[in-house]
Amino acid sequence: MPYVVLGGAQIAVGAGAIFARYALGGAGPLAVSAARLAIAAVILLSVTALRGTRVRVSLTRAQQGILALAGLALAAHFATWIWSLEYTSVAVSVLLVATTPIWTAIYDAVFHGHRLSPTAMAAFAGGAIGIVMVVGASTPVPPPVSGDETLGAALALAGSLLFGAYLLLVREVRTELDTLTIVRHTFGWAAVALVLAALLARQPLPPLTDVRPWLGILAMALVSQLLGHTALNASLRWFSPSAVAFANLLEPLIAAALAFALFGESLSAAAVIGGLILLASVGVVMKEERFDLDGT
Repeated sequence: MPYVVLGGAQIAVGAGAIFARYALGGAGPLAVSAARLAIAAVILLSVTALRGTRVRVSLTRAQQGILALAGLALAAHFATWIWSLEYTSVAVSVLLVATTPIWTAIYDAVFHGHRLSPTAMAAFAGGAIGIVMVVGASTPVPPPVSGDETLGAALALAGSLLFGAYLLLVREVRTELDTLTIVRHTFGWAAVALVLAALLARQPLPPLTDVRPWLGILAMALVSQLLGHTALNASLRWFSPSAVAFANLLEPLIAAALAFALFGESLSAAAVIGGLILLASVGVVMKEERFDLDGT
């Protein structure tokens, strides 16, 4: 059962980019992101209400502010990452968005004085080389989704940085608040921000009769967001946070395999080598930093 839960989580989260590609066939990235977070937030609130939980956590102003900022960072993460799928392949997008542990480790080294071992510094150098190889060797994605590969890579990297900001903010209140409280508030703030952004950008949801995009949106919300991330947290009952973090390196591989099978997307030999270097670098950084995914 532990391996089924952890493996299922990797498949569910790794398939998120595939679901997003289907959703983007009928709506813009802001609308897709807004629908994903709104559905997830509504379900979380409904589950809380059905459980009859009367205990309400009293949040301080500082905690409310941190959760609001974390929600906005999460909203920007999903918007930029899903937008990147309009310009670059699933494999490149997911590979680059998986670099979050590198940025959080650099943040801790610069602002919290965490000393970096020679191994970690070598991993950062390897990660930089891997990113350059992946971006430089990426090929245009098949129609109808194609565009500027460099812009797509930049958006995916922005999504990675923004998710790092979300994790760092959540870390500030993780010992004080339970996971459900954190997720409920951050998902709620993210949903509100994305809905407003979609309205301002005039990005409507797809018509209800357009089944394919809606199936993609619902799959993102139910499978990737709720089922996948819930399973990741549940797997912490049997595995250490470091083990779960290492297992997350399977997500780019799962996404790339699904994209090849469904969309015919492939990577050049140089991009594959760069991707492997990048994944190895992320793995080394995770091991060095004991990166904790609980509550994400």
